[in-house]
Amino acid sequence: MKTIVSQHKIVASADGSGLISQAGGLLLTQTLRVTGLGNALSAQLERWRPPRAVHDPGKVIADLALTLALGGDCLADIAMLRTQPGLFGPVASDPTVSRLIDRLAADPARALRAIRAARAAARQRAWSLAGQDAPGADGELIPSTSTPPSSSPTPTNNTPRRPGRRPTASTR
Repeated sequence: MKTIVSQHKIVASADGSGLISQAGGLLLTQTLRVTGLGNALSAQLERWRPPRAVHDPGKVIADLALTLALGGDCLADIAMLRTQPGLFGPVASDPTVSRLIDRLAADPARALRAIRAARAAARQRAWSLAGQDAPGADGELIPSTSTPPSSSPTPTNNTPRRPGRRPTASTR
């Protein structure tokens, strides 16, 4: 299994040398590494990797997520990552990305399950790393599985319904 992010030590400094245009990507790539999301995506999406493929499907999906987080709005915007190989490592070409999306779209239920499983594992790792510093560890937040009635959209108002959008925690 190949790693998702570059193993080069990257240091942020204010001296003006070695400038990168997507500095926010540094935090995101380190988050992928520390939470294990990159490795989890690689493991979960391995079945969609063709024989002799150069690019790991997990890395491609992680790169697409980074692209969105950095302001991209289409698959071709992954090119912004290619301009910073020292930060993002090797990035798949546009045709490679499109072929992967086609393979994932051929079995969307299974692909979504795989991605969600990787996200769940990374989320669990993040919470365990946070320990007592995690939000709600002091008992101030309680889990909530539904929208409070006072803010629940109703069919009679003009608030658009967005399935799956529920608060993850509420205060006592």
